Amino acid sequence: MPGNPNEIKLVNNAMSNATRRKIMNFLEAGEKSTEEIGEEIGKTMLDFHLKVLQQASLIEIKEGTVKLSEYGRNFLKGKEDKGAEKNADLSQAKPVEIAEVRQLLPCIADSSKFRVIANMAPPLGGNLKVLEPLFPRARYSDRISALITQKGEIITTIYGTGKVTMTMIKNENEAREALENLRGIINEAIAKGVAPVPREKVRVEPMEIYKYLPQTNCGKCSEQSCYTFAIKLMSGETNLEKCTPLKEPGYATNFEHLQVLSAYI
Repeated sequence: MPGNPNEIKLVNNAMSNATRRKIMNFLEAGEKSTEEIGEEIGKTMLDFHLKVLQQASLIEIKEGTVKLSEYGRNFLKGKEDKGAEKNADLSQAKPVEIAEVRQLLPCIADSSKFRVIANMAPPLGGNLKVLEPLFPRARYSDRISALITQKGEIITTIYGTGKVTMTMIKNENEAREALENLRGIINEAIAKGVAPVPREKVRVEPMEIYKYLPQTNCGKCSEQSCYTFAIKLMSGETNLEKCTPLKEPGYATNFEHLQVLSAYI
């Protein structure tokens, strides 16, 4: 059973991926053949996902048959026991409005698009963390007290102070439409008084990560190519800091996107 920090890291990495979570849930009903799992979950990178789960001691594989290990069963049971705690209280939160769109600045990565700074009132403060499950791609950062969401190329950061920033916006109309949609999603949750149970995050594919990498195959990360780096990033064998070109100003927006994507690998 995993217990030391390295083993716990393997489990966290294994369960951070939506496909691997689906495999675990599928196996909860009993052992399955790899063929059955492929038909239910999809065959793309299936061997890789099964290997990651096996390395984390969550499943056992024998002669083409896959089943949950004892630790895997206990792990899922522990998640179920915590289910009642998933709904969080929003009864004290007040509906928000977009008070103003203050600035449209050229994006560093693409001068044809804009970086928007707006203001949301009243500030949501600590309630932002509760709202993370509302968005298919979102993560709450304790470090900056902000909720970061991604939809297509647009990354939106909502700060506890009420400040809102958006990148890769085409024009002011798109900014206002995106902000209005954001306001609607948040206010619907506030009207219900609770945030929904966390839903499955959008699946991240290697090619999507590769799209935001420099694609220069410079080798500074010690990998043969940027695509190899994307594969290693998905398996937890490397991290974004190893790609030093991403620290250059011209890749600032790419780095932002990759930070969001890497949270759901």
